[in-house]
Amino acid sequence: MTWTLVLTLAAGAYAFKVFGLVVIGDRPLPAALERCLALIPAAVIAAIVAKDTLSIGQHLQIDARLAGVTVAIVAAWRKMPVIVVIVVGAATTGIVRQLAG
Repeated sequence: MTWTLVLTLAAGAYAFKVFGLVVIGDRPLPAALERCLALIPAAVIAAIVAKDTLSIGQHLQIDARLAGVTVAIVAAWRKMPVIVVIVVGAATTGIVRQLAG
C-alpha cells in the first residue's frame, strides 16, 4: 500500500462526510433511513465476528472457535452478563481444542 493510496482514501472519506453535511444539513432524515442507520453498527460487528470465526487468512476454517462463538451467542441470547458470555465462550473453545487435539 502506498502513501498515495492512503491519502486518496482519506480524502475520499473526508469528502463523503462533507458531502453529507452539505446535502443534508439540518434537515431530519426519513424515519426508515434512521432505522436502517441504527442497525449498521450491529451488522458490521456481526460481519467481523463471522469473518474472524470462520476464516484463517483467505481460507474457510471451521474449528473450535465456531463452537465457542455459538455457545457465547446462546449465553448472550439467554441474557447472561457479558463477563459470563466471554468466559463461557472462551472455555468452550479451549475445551473443544483440547478434545480435538
